[in-house]
Amino acid sequence: MADLKAIIESGKTALGIEFGSTRIKAVLIDESFKPIASGSYSWENQLIDGFWTYSLDDIWKGLRDCYKSLAADVKEKYGAELTKIGSIGFSAMMHGYMAFDEKGELLVPFRTWRNSTTGQAAEALTELFNYNIPQRWSISHLYQAILNGEEHVDQISYLTTLAGYIHWQLTGQKVLGIGDASGMFPINDKTHQYDETMVEKFGKLIEDKHYPWTLTGILPKILVAGESAGVLTEEGAKLLDESGKLQAGIPLCPPEGDAGTGMAATNSIGVRTGNVSAGTSVFAMVVLEDQLKAVYPEIDMVTTPVGSPVAMVHANNCTSEINAWVGLFREFAELFGMDISQNDLFEKLFKVAMEGDADCGDMMSYGYYSGENITDITEGRPLFVRKPTSRFSLANFMRLHLSSALGALKVGMDILIKKEHVAIDKIYGHGGYFTTKGVGQKLLAAAIDTPVSVMETAGEGGPWGMALLASYLTWKGEDETLQNYLEGKVFAGNAGTSEEPDAKDIEGFEKFIENYKGAIAVEKTASEVIK
Repeated sequence: MADLKAIIESGKTALGIEFGSTRIKAVLIDESFKPIASGSYSWENQLIDGFWTYSLDDIWKGLRDCYKSLAADVKEKYGAELTKIGSIGFSAMMHGYMAFDEKGELLVPFRTWRNSTTGQAAEALTELFNYNIPQRWSISHLYQAILNGEEHVDQISYLTTLAGYIHWQLTGQKVLGIGDASGMFPINDKTHQYDETMVEKFGKLIEDKHYPWTLTGILPKILVAGESAGVLTEEGAKLLDESGKLQAGIPLCPPEGDAGTGMAATNSIGVRTGNVSAGTSVFAMVVLEDQLKAVYPEIDMVTTPVGSPVAMVHANNCTSEINAWVGLFREFAELFGMDISQNDLFEKLFKVAMEGDADCGDMMSYGYYSGENITDITEGRPLFVRKPTSRFSLANFMRLHLSSALGALKVGMDILIKKEHVAIDKIYGHGGYFTTKGVGQKLLAAAIDTPVSVMETAGEGGPWGMALLASYLTWKGEDETLQNYLEGKVFAGNAGTSEEPDAKDIEGFEKFIENYKGAIAVEKTASEVIK
């Protein structure tokens, strides 16, 4: 305890703060890379005027309250004031659209990754570049605004992501980590810059608009992990810590997206490795040996925090439907006067799912709270269906929804594994879906027919990964690569617990996914008939 107090007071720590879809979380680590304190703030996006968004007030209230709870945790555990930190890193949900004018004013409300309003732009850019440009990417949002004739486009001076915005306000630096930048616009993995050919093509595409800006002029400068991204300014310190105790001058690493922090948190930045981050949304990242042979709308090409090519399968929906049903079960328990902790409720319901049938009792669900690009569903449509002959039990019901949370992900992963024959040596799982030991990883192993490992830090996820990237900035050795840093120092001797795919579970998941795809096909047909 005394040693940790001294460490905190001396500033021999690193801090990662990540803005997730439903929670902002801070994790403080010591020089052994272990979390020693944390803070959090719960928030929700809002659907306003047809766009999923978070207000600037919510962003800053969330950040300050999250940091405040971290400082309180430090005070309670160690009797220390948080005044010095060795390095800080910010990460957030990737993609989206935050456009600012020359005065630094937000031109339109923040449009998050969750919006499925850019189909026309994404399709046109994918064809123009011969490169998959998903709807959630920043360039899709920008071009859709151009196609819509939105007046604000002419006034754009800076375009960035949520992590880039936070970093800019705290340091004055308009920079972005390469992993987050790769979700704004395609990256040339050789030069580690925005793809020059595609930048030129986009310029020609919009040249008749005569905008006063160029694409590279409004995008953030790209940095790779380990490069200096500025320091916390006096103004930034006040924005972060309302108490005024935190000192300015703290070095910051490049801001990253939640995909990059997931790779760091699972030691999966080397080729033939991958990770799956599962929470409100779910995405898989697989580091490639070679580029894919074809362009697939289900697969994004992004990068690791050091710029290596990565195939990303991103599904907008994962645990929201599970959370909703658990909430219903909580209401039932409270109705009968039962006081059950949130952790116990989730753990019991997750574990009972493993008693269910491998095919989920021949029932079907897809919990789409928002549109799903992979399966081409444009609107949220949470759905649960069973036959009169289905085996309707609590175990099958829970296994169904846990499997359904991976449904869209599996559609994309099947392309990588079965069609492109991408070699994967190891997959690591992290995020809330994997918190209950042996459940989420067993289902994922069945879904992708690949061994899945989970570390003890799986529940920490992105914020811890961001803290590791922040630590790399100040604690790395001379010429030490990020991969060597993670393997030799952070994860030395820690491979996590592994779950091998079970033949019966694989067969059951394949039966489930047939029902899943069939139901989606019916949904599309019905939508066309209604139109």
